[in-house]
Amino acid sequence: MPPHYLDGDPHQHPPRPKRERRQGEPLRIGVGGPVGSGKTALVAALCRQLRDELSLAVLTNDIYTTEDADFLRRNAVLPDERIAAVQTGGCPHTAIRDDITANLDAIDDLVAAHPGLDLILVESGGDNLTATFSSGLVDAQIFVVDVAGGDKVPRKGGPGVTFSDLLVINKTDLAPMVGADLDVMRRDAAAVRGERPFVLVSLTDDPGAGPVLAWVRDQVRVSV
Repeated sequence: MPPHYLDGDPHQHPPRPKRERRQGEPLRIGVGGPVGSGKTALVAALCRQLRDELSLAVLTNDIYTTEDADFLRRNAVLPDERIAAVQTGGCPHTAIRDDITANLDAIDDLVAAHPGLDLILVESGGDNLTATFSSGLVDAQIFVVDVAGGDKVPRKGGPGVTFSDLLVINKTDLAPMVGADLDVMRRDAAAVRGERPFVLVSLTDDPGAGPVLAWVRDQVRVSV
């Protein structure tokens, strides 16, 4: 179903419904975005920065493989048992928005195996600009696009770009190589998102993903 627009303006959107978290439940943050935008690398960076200060777990989604979870395990960003994978068997958005049962079951298993979790990062499989997470699955969502897709991406809008809790414009170091104008991307992101935050990052220049890390820390702090 397309998002509901107020007064015909695609940039006006009712407040996103929030999941009712039970006391002691970990915060769940979804990380979505197109194929190749850098979602898994961003999740890895956040894990490296947060693993010594929070009790953390990751749940990845792939269609037929566990490639993203395997990448995180190979890079030892968390102990293997704190990284779980869902094989969606179909369109990635289906498992994070339409039928979230497999993800909810995997989250239950992580919570049971690791009492006292503070945060679970739920990474979507690579999808397009329409991908969003069900509010029954995550408490907040990050949407990742990359500069290599062209500076037109933010103005294309779509639910992920426009309505996510944080938009991440990734791989800014590639801008000169692909002819992307970062000022245009900033302008267009601000225009389509209104007061919703967005950040520009390069994991090459900033391996800790500083602006995203700060935002995640704020979400955890507010949720306590």
